[in-house]
Amino acid sequence: MIRAHSAKGDVRVTRPVLILTENEETLDDLLRLCAAAGAKADVAHGTPVSTERWEEAALVLVGDDRAAARGGSPPWPGRRPGVLLVGRDLDDHTIWERGVALGAEQVVHLPGDEAWLAERVADAVGPPERSGLVLGVLGGSGGAGASALACALALTAARQGRRATLVDGDPLGGGLDVLLGGERDPGPRWPAFASAEGQLSAAALHESLPRAHGLSLLSWDREGGTRLPAAAMRAVLTAAGRGGGLVVVDLPRTVDEAAAEALTRLDLGLLVVPGSLRALAAARQVVATAGALVRDLRVVSRPGTGRGLAAEETAGLLGLPLAGELPETPGLAEAADRGEPPGGDPKEPLARFSASLLQRALPAAGSRA
Repeated sequence: MIRAHSAKGDVRVTRPVLILTENEETLDDLLRLCAAAGAKADVAHGTPVSTERWEEAALVLVGDDRAAARGGSPPWPGRRPGVLLVGRDLDDHTIWERGVALGAEQVVHLPGDEAWLAERVADAVGPPERSGLVLGVLGGSGGAGASALACALALTAARQGRRATLVDGDPLGGGLDVLLGGERDPGPRWPAFASAEGQLSAAALHESLPRAHGLSLLSWDREGGTRLPAAAMRAVLTAAGRGGGLVVVDLPRTVDEAAAEALTRLDLGLLVVPGSLRALAAARQVVATAGALVRDLRVVSRPGTGRGLAAEETAGLLGLPLAGELPETPGLAEAADRGEPPGGDPKEPLARFSASLLQRALPAAGSRA
């Protein structure tokens, strides 16, 4: 039995997953699934399973090679819930008879049932952890400043002691690691997660991601050409939010399958709209497409030049509630060139605005973080 320490230092007991198989291919697959789910694997080779190991296990995975070798006689002390029989031959229909004889809860086949089995393992090793808030930022028009606001919100949350994760949802944005001055920092970018599906280990995700200014960052690289499936976005956002905290997603204005998945998972969406008629016209298109997938979408207005639209007027014309008005923050581009991220200085206007927005527009942040 192992003990895992949470972010706040409390101790959580994690029960192992018991594996019974002599098939090397099956064993390799099951060990990999346990590692991805953050579960400890207890492999029982050959000998009868002791009562203690049998009762302690959160889940029992029995290879069909063991079941067939025993002729249907259970290689453990009695029956219990949470036993899965794992086979590889879809054409062998006698496996169902062995499953019934062994008292198996389910019969699964690899590799076809791998995603389902990964989720079952993750569910078994402990109760579901608290889910963090997922906040998305998208621009109503080009150059609206959505990426700068996303960075500032994540940095502000990290500075407030929250567990903060910044996710770059725009493959054509050039990479948020550049905006945070961490393009040379080691760690995986999105292409490493393109094949992810099912349930990822939250601890493994946060441990592997680059750390920038106190937050975890998942950015795009500069290579291009990687198509991100919806399943990968779903797996990453679920793992990033597991255990609480704040997940900020910088989103594109165009909707592909990964962006659509992210938009539907937002607790709150912020649409950054400059106060001009042209920006308003572009924002209406975004509201009708990407915005239609967000359950709670609000406007963050940027003051226009000259006779620009007021913040309340911009929100009213879009038919959305107003989350706030971005202050003028001169010198952002020059600061980024020096490696100083937007919102990095708590005294600058953008950082103060972000702190105020988190307090006013996200009243549940403190209780759920």
